[in-house]
Amino acid sequence: MQKIKCECGHVNPEGTVLCEACGKPVEENQHIDGNDQRKLLNMRYEGSARRSQTYNKSIVDKIWNFFSSVKVGVWLIVLALLASGAGTIFPQEQYIPAGAANRDPSVYYEATYGIMGQIYYQLGFHNLYSSWWYLLLIALIGISLVICSIDRFVPLFKALKRQKPRRHAQFLKRQRLFSKTDQITDDDKSAVVSKLKKKHYKIREEKGHILAEKGRFSRWGPYVNHIGLIIILIAALLRMTPFMYMDEYVWVREGETTVIPGTDSEYHIENKEFILETYDENDERFQEAIQQEGMVEKNFQTNAVIYKETGENIAGAEPELEKVTEEEIRMNHPLKFDGYTLYQAGYQQNEFESMSFKIHETNDSEETSLGEFQVDLTDPKDEYTLDNGFRVVLSQYYPDYELDEGEPRSKTNYPRNPAFVFTVHPPDNEEPEMSFVGIGRNVDASGENDYKLGVQDFDTRYASGLTVRVDHTLPFFIIGAAIFMIGVIQGMYWQHRRIWLNPEDEGIILAGHTNKNWFGLKKDIEYAIEDTNVKMVDDQQELE
Repeated sequence: MQKIKCECGHVNPEGTVLCEACGKPVEENQHIDGNDQRKLLNMRYEGSARRSQTYNKSIVDKIWNFFSSVKVGVWLIVLALLASGAGTIFPQEQYIPAGAANRDPSVYYEATYGIMGQIYYQLGFHNLYSSWWYLLLIALIGISLVICSIDRFVPLFKALKRQKPRRHAQFLKRQRLFSKTDQITDDDKSAVVSKLKKKHYKIREEKGHILAEKGRFSRWGPYVNHIGLIIILIAALLRMTPFMYMDEYVWVREGETTVIPGTDSEYHIENKEFILETYDENDERFQEAIQQEGMVEKNFQTNAVIYKETGENIAGAEPELEKVTEEEIRMNHPLKFDGYTLYQAGYQQNEFESMSFKIHETNDSEETSLGEFQVDLTDPKDEYTLDNGFRVVLSQYYPDYELDEGEPRSKTNYPRNPAFVFTVHPPDNEEPEMSFVGIGRNVDASGENDYKLGVQDFDTRYASGLTVRVDHTLPFFIIGAAIFMIGVIQGMYWQHRRIWLNPEDEGIILAGHTNKNWFGLKKDIEYAIEDTNVKMVDDQQELE
């Protein structure tokens, strides 16, 4: 790597804009006409050499230089924003409604959204935020942030750490704020220094050359921002791991105890009671909403009991459960236990729990019962034997019946519209008869049955929809956001201000620089030189 030796004797690395020791401009790196000595200096990163501007030989250098580009970082962020926006056009796979006709994403998107839904699924946008290419894009943004920060922070830190009060005359004359006083006294100089101290400037002196500085920490604000963003990106990537983040959905019916998903069958939940409260239909305050919706929920909650499985898990055996807690789960009032959080997310009204049927002769207009049996819709039996010798076989069961192009099927596994195919075996070894029975349906398969099945009664219940969530990434998001805001405040409300007082013959050169708020720096200088012979600085940018 080519070195650049300054007239002061300091050897600077290639790409240096200002000598690290005295600040003398390296004209060929300032990109200006060498005859124009009044051109303001390029003070970015204090003129120090960045790695991306120095090394460009190996493959590592080329990768480093690529990711150190701000343009590359901006384009990666734009691509991530566009991809994230595309993921919100249609619901992600995990948000397909539980009651959807077909929850298979390959069928659901096309059936619901047509050709656009099919394209959406084929492009993999239905699982966008956990797809490999989206995670890779987020990781590349993180890599870009890290390399950009290191590439700029290290040389800036070194330059600010080694800056000296004594600076080259060309460095001072080509600052934006500059003035030259031909003759001053020691009292004038002492007065200026005293007033700068009152403004909380830190004073450093070297053989009569003075550097007054304050607010240097504000220069690290953008890099603190980057640290916060990197932590947030890491947290976003950690959300894709089951150990750090889980979001499951479970239906629990009244009186039912079921395994809580995502807990490795360790925890169970019992729905002791579901409570639904609605607004009074005669309340004038809610008339408009009631007329539009028909019913407006005031509160719905699940009175739940959480159990923990104890003992050895033996296949086929009833698990031994130990009560952990019992609480009410309401909207915005979740139940928390052992790192898990249960949210009340929905409910299913009037879901069938059991149905009772009776057998009567087909030609009996009074439908006199020859026998009755009851089917538990959550655990139906294969066969029912009646006291009078009838035997009923449950050949087919459709919990949520519908016809799909003429073929019967069940939309879901939940008993919302149950239908059955029964085979009735009469006593005395008569020929068995097949019937299709559902809500409002009773079809004789052959049209010649002697016996008919009919729905006699049914029981319904509520099903409670709960979201099970584990989120260990939230602290990382909070820490990252807090660090990011600290960086914003650090860089926004403070400025790095420097004032140089360098003697020249019997007079003095006064120069000033700040990374922002030049008006504030001018006011500080004006206050410091008041009642002295030191000339006020000129804004050389305005003079150009």
